[in-house]
Amino acid sequence: MSDTPRLHRAGTTTLLERARELRPLIESEAAAAEAQGKLTTPVVDALHEAGLFGIWVPAPLGGAELSPRELLDVLEELSYADPSTGWVVMASSLENGTAGAYLGDEAVERIFKGPRMPIIAGQGTRPGVAVREDGGFRLSGQWSFASGMLHAQYAHSLGAIEGTDEVRIFITPIEDVKMLGNWEVLGLRATGSIDYAIDGAFVPESHTHVFSMDEPLRGGALYRLGLVDQALICHSGWALGVGRRVLDELIRHVGARAGRPGQIADSHAFHADFARAEAKLRAATALVHETWDDVERTLDAGRKLDVRQETMARLALNHITWTVAEVAGFVHASGGTSALRDGLMQRLFRDVHTGTAHITSGPQALRECGRELAGLAQGESWVLVGLEP
Repeated sequence: MSDTPRLHRAGTTTLLERARELRPLIESEAAAAEAQGKLTTPVVDALHEAGLFGIWVPAPLGGAELSPRELLDVLEELSYADPSTGWVVMASSLENGTAGAYLGDEAVERIFKGPRMPIIAGQGTRPGVAVREDGGFRLSGQWSFASGMLHAQYAHSLGAIEGTDEVRIFITPIEDVKMLGNWEVLGLRATGSIDYAIDGAFVPESHTHVFSMDEPLRGGALYRLGLVDQALICHSGWALGVGRRVLDELIRHVGARAGRPGQIADSHAFHADFARAEAKLRAATALVHETWDDVERTLDAGRKLDVRQETMARLALNHITWTVAEVAGFVHASGGTSALRDGLMQRLFRDVHTGTAHITSGPQALRECGRELAGLAQGESWVLVGLEP
């Protein structure tokens, strides 16, 4: 168990600069990535070389172990360059980090021994079934939405232990995984978030950890958030980057047509609507930053989050996600025929609305936030997207 309650801060300047330097490459490869349903090899190699798959990995294992605000900044930058790239990095880096923090020594030695950080991908909500066996478990099941799986060396899968109420995360080599494909979707096509199956793979005990684990074996206070609360950082950073990009694309679109007769740039109604969209995005962004600044102060003080702080982290994510969806609708309508044609503006619109389908931004979480904020959930705690006694 980590004996330091304080956050590790790497300082994001270098990593942000590296992420920003990759923007031209990521943008130039985005159309090809969407067409093939996964990130291109040049982008994956560049992300590795920049150390961006290690942003969540504990410092003792050679990772950057960024703080929540640092993670938000880097994920925002990558998601601004391309929503699918930001999504793959956020998902795999989270799973890399939690594996490094929570798995046993034998597993960590095997997984993190290579010259490159691993890419771990999978799904951590609907569980498969695990049967106890000497030294470990036999895991079987089928999972969906495994973002980044087409680039991964290991799978991260939720499993329920047969005959008990216990659920664990299981990390298995990609050779144990059967890829089921079927990622034929509206947006985020380059994430390769396919379905997959595992049939009776043996998983040593050290390659598993309890799903609710929030005391790290390696690394600092970041990992005391637990897996679910850390995932809220992922999706918040993604929404920040995509929201800013979609509005900036409209600025470029309108500016290139200013001065021509009949263009939207001369519309007073558009001017007012753009001001409202900018204000909404900035306000939602400010709530995300305020919420995670508060989280960092709590972790730095050696404490864990209380229920209200967990509520606010979920509310800030829900609010930024649906604000970005609203802004994207305004941008699509304002873009006219340019937004209808295949291209960046259309792709951003599709990616934004695909991102809203994630469970962390769904209606149940919003309802439960309202119930807790209204004082109607006394004595209850957060479990995934719901409050329970």
